[in-house]
Amino acid sequence: MKKWLITCLTAILILSSLSVVLADNGKGNGHAYGKGKKEKEFALGVDVLLSDKKELIKGKRVGLITNPTGVDKQLTSIVDLLHNDPEVELTALYGPEHGVRGDAQAGQYVEFYTDGKTGLPVYSLYGKTRKPTPEMLENIDVLLFDIQDVGARFYTYIYTMAYAMEAAKENNMPFIVLDRPNPLNGTNVEGPVLDMKYASFVGNYAIPLRHGMTVGELAKLFNKEFSIGADLTVVEMKNWKRHMYYDDTKLPFVMPSPNMPTLETAITYPGAALIEGTNVSEGRGTTKPFELIGAPFINADELATSLNELNLPGVAFRAASFTPTFSKHAGQLSHGIQIHITDRKTYKPIETGLHIVKTIHDLYPDNFAFRAENSAGISFFDNLMGNRWVRDGIVAGRSVEDMQAQWQVELEEFKTVRQTYLLY
Repeated sequence: MKKWLITCLTAILILSSLSVVLADNGKGNGHAYGKGKKEKEFALGVDVLLSDKKELIKGKRVGLITNPTGVDKQLTSIVDLLHNDPEVELTALYGPEHGVRGDAQAGQYVEFYTDGKTGLPVYSLYGKTRKPTPEMLENIDVLLFDIQDVGARFYTYIYTMAYAMEAAKENNMPFIVLDRPNPLNGTNVEGPVLDMKYASFVGNYAIPLRHGMTVGELAKLFNKEFSIGADLTVVEMKNWKRHMYYDDTKLPFVMPSPNMPTLETAITYPGAALIEGTNVSEGRGTTKPFELIGAPFINADELATSLNELNLPGVAFRAASFTPTFSKHAGQLSHGIQIHITDRKTYKPIETGLHIVKTIHDLYPDNFAFRAENSAGISFFDNLMGNRWVRDGIVAGRSVEDMQAQWQVELEEFKTVRQTYLLY
């Protein structure tokens, strides 16, 4: 009897301990063992608009500025979502560089046309008309912007947004930005602040090359700091954190433009795109734009060795040869390097890009060239860099470290201003 009682008590103790363990394991993870809290789900601005903020557009005639990146978490186009919503009257579409459906190459002008799927008029905001005209806005009550940016000053979509904000202000209509992540994270800020003497459609405001802001945050900054004064509403994302890269959201990466195929491309872009201001191919016309860099006159092994000897953080360079199918050196065998990011948290794209330009310049002075100057003495490289003095510094033999030190004061000043407009 005594032995039986001891056995029962032991069994009760084991079961009690097991129930406590199972209860603890169930806390906060949504598993069957408990009713713990579910992990907070990330939501894009478009998802928040349609679930919680539809009153902003309900019953109104909506003009939509978007491209293929304007999708919800199920990858459904916002064009189709609004067109098929009985509570919303979508009346016009506006396309940035590359068009609403993303089928135009860089620099290609997209004419006015009718969208084949919805029958809606599509107005181009790239080429002859970058700001919506009053005629384009005649049938509109509110302008809506939903485009994925890539986090670099010279990516043109943010200036399409700014011009549209100006048009909204001038035509007394509200402007709504549906926020999306900065794919490069919202923490790192790098590069020189634009000198407004070098303003262009690849850099229209005094911000650094890598601004570390979302499109919604940039809209707020442009609106106030550069006196646009639009009736602006930003529909914020839910549960986006500043340290997050795009893949941390768990959403598929939709190409923002034809030569931005992957997140890796976007990470190299703020520095590698400086090559566009030279006679060296930035890899357009290959499957690795902004990762493959070269020209017929380069010795691939020599360039890769020289760059690897710099021991730049988070990156390695592989000797590579390729033949672009279009753009610079189309149909010509070119030699150079492929950029391989080994640690994106320590990788500095602008420092890396500047070292690449300087190293090619120094190794091949008789063949390398910056893009020709215009009548005002400005090279396209200056527009990309945001100043003239970096180009002059490369020619004069200045070190990259010296040039970085020169732009640091203005960069720190921008970081202070930037803080006011951060939403997350």
